[in-house]
Amino acid sequence: MNSNLPPVDDEPGVPPPHVSFREAFLFWLKLGFISFGGPAGQISIMHQELVENRRWISEQRFLHALNYCMVLPGPEAQQLATYIGWLMHRTWGGVVAGTLFVLPSLFILIVLSWIYVAYGHLSVVAGLFYGIKPAITAIVVQAAHRIGSRALRNRTQWAIAAAAFVAIFALNVPFPVIVLSAAMMGYVGGRLYPDHFGQGNAHDASRKSYGAAIIDDHTPAAPHTVFKWSRLTLIIIAGVFLWATPMAMLYLSLGWMHPFTQMGWFFTKAALLTFGGAYAVLPYIYQGAVGHYQWLTPTQMIDGLALGETTPGPLIMVVAFVGFVGGYVNMAYSPDQLFLAGAVAAVLATWFTFLPSFLFILAGGPFIETTHNNI
Repeated sequence: MNSNLPPVDDEPGVPPPHVSFREAFLFWLKLGFISFGGPAGQISIMHQELVENRRWISEQRFLHALNYCMVLPGPEAQQLATYIGWLMHRTWGGVVAGTLFVLPSLFILIVLSWIYVAYGHLSVVAGLFYGIKPAITAIVVQAAHRIGSRALRNRTQWAIAAAAFVAIFALNVPFPVIVLSAAMMGYVGGRLYPDHFGQGNAHDASRKSYGAAIIDDHTPAAPHTVFKWSRLTLIIIAGVFLWATPMAMLYLSLGWMHPFTQMGWFFTKAALLTFGGAYAVLPYIYQGAVGHYQWLTPTQMIDGLALGETTPGPLIMVVAFVGFVGGYVNMAYSPDQLFLAGAVAAVLATWFTFLPSFLFILAGGPFIETTHNNI
């Protein structure tokens, strides 16, 4: 497991030696290839490796970072990797950690998506997906039960969940309307009936010490973790530039109604609505990609979810499959460039989905670090 890194000092009172950028790079790269199991499994892997085995970060600092990532829209495991990478090696450390967390799965999904659309009609390939579908359906149902059993604590919350289910599947109410309506119910209910809408801390479990860590509970704040308005302004400007530049290029060169431009806009909205993880945003992606834009069929969407569940990386990487199939089937390029069209669409979907996550961490991290010994 740790062949690329020096062994940790066996003395728990002595922190491990400083981790070089190269050593961290190798770890984040490895993590990108072994991060199976959805967010719970991925966070567990990071905790075991970074807190228990390598002692790069303490339990308390790890959970403090995780608490911040849990309230953000977007994939919390990828954001956590970005946060810890930023803590250890500044902005580029965060960018590298977050990128390597998703890059292997992007390449894998592009290849698998191509095999799916080009050879899915073959009996062998079709048989594989036919066998996977029931297992993926069971995984989704189990995930919904697990999330519901933790989040829905009384009859009022179960009633809201049931109403949301009916609204999206029977009445075809737009996903943002459902989210905003549920939020308003929670706000009003929290003020009128606080006992029914109270929040618990998901990470109140007893915190264990695994010995001195490089980033410990009382490690002095590094200069790059100190909140500065000038840095926040720079991050926001950079983020707007990195989003607006490709969007403007797509609009000016292809037009607003081209599938690539529409994908950029759609997946930007999806990235800002993914509160609660990938399973929470899948109905929105399904409603938009299948129902509204018709980039793929319901069957293809289920198959894409199957690929997302069986490859490393965040489950929300199903957007790469949606993008590839949408670009390939709609022939965004000429008929002799179908693979290129699909690959470009997959990259665009991934870019616009994950860009906000980097910005949330790099912009908000310094402020969150000022509170780690206070909350």
